[in-house]
Amino acid sequence: MIELLTVIAIIAILAAIIFPVYARAKDSAYRSSDIGAMNDLRSALQLYRVDQGGYPPALLGYVSRYQSGPNMGNVIPASATTGPLYSRRVGSIGTFTPAYNRARNDVITNAVWPNQDAAAIGSDPQLDLNGDGTLSNLDDTQGNRQAYGPGTFVTVNTAVPEGPGNPRAEYYKVSGYDVAEVQTPNGNRTELRYTLFWSNYAIGQGSGFGNGSSLDDIRQLGYDDPPEGTVVTWNSFYRNYDTGGNARREKRDIVLFLGGGAKPYDSATVVQKSWRLRP
Repeated sequence: MIELLTVIAIIAILAAIIFPVYARAKDSAYRSSDIGAMNDLRSALQLYRVDQGGYPPALLGYVSRYQSGPNMGNVIPASATTGPLYSRRVGSIGTFTPAYNRARNDVITNAVWPNQDAAAIGSDPQLDLNGDGTLSNLDDTQGNRQAYGPGTFVTVNTAVPEGPGNPRAEYYKVSGYDVAEVQTPNGNRTELRYTLFWSNYAIGQGSGFGNGSSLDDIRQLGYDDPPEGTVVTWNSFYRNYDTGGNARREKRDIVLFLGGGAKPYDSATVVQKSWRLRP
C-alpha cells in the first residue's frame, strides 16, 4: 500500500509539472498560428487595395441572409458566404478565426465601439497633424480623436448613431478580427476591431466635418495611402484579466499594423488606446 501511494504521489507531481508546460506550449502554438493568420489577412488586404483602390469595410464581411426559398430570412453560414476577402483572396474561414474563438459559423452579433483614449485632449500628440513641423499639443484635438466609445453600437452607417433607417451592423462572431468579445469591469461585451474610419473628423460626431480634414489622424484605413503605423485590427483572445475584469498589463494582445505585421502588445495599453496605438 505504501509503495502504491508513493507511485501515485510521484505521478501527481509529474502531472503537476507537465500540464502547465503543455498548456504553455499549446498557447504558444496558438499565438504563432494566429500571428500567421493575421499576416495573411494583411497580405490579402494589400491585394484587395491594388484591385479596388481602397480597403474593404469589413474583413469577413457583414452578415448575409437568404433572400428567397425555404430559408428566406435565415443567416447564411459564414463559410458559405462570399465577402471582400473570403473566399477569393483568403481560402479558409479559419484565417478569420483566432484559435480561442469557439463561435460557430452561423452565430451573429452586434458590437459596440472599443474604449476611447482617456488621455486629456491636447496631452498626447502622436503625429504632426497641423503641418507646422513640430509635434506639440496643438496636434491633439477633439476632431482627430475617436468619435464613439462603448456606449454606442456600430451601425450600418458609422457616421450616424443608431436610429430609424440606420440599424446596428450585424457581424459573424466567428470573425474575431472584425469583432471580439472581451471582459470589462461591467461585464462582457463585443467590441469592434476593424473599421475604415474612427475619428470625429472622419465620421462626423460633433465635428462639423464628417468628410475628413487635413488636421485628422491619417492612421485610418479609409484615407488614401495610410502610413505603416496604422492599426488594422487586434487579437484580444489571449488577454488575461484581474478579478475586477480589467486587462492585466501583459503583452498578451496581438496587434496587426499595416506596414509591420502582427506583434505582441501590452493588453492594458490596447484597452486604453484602441486605434491610437503606435508600433
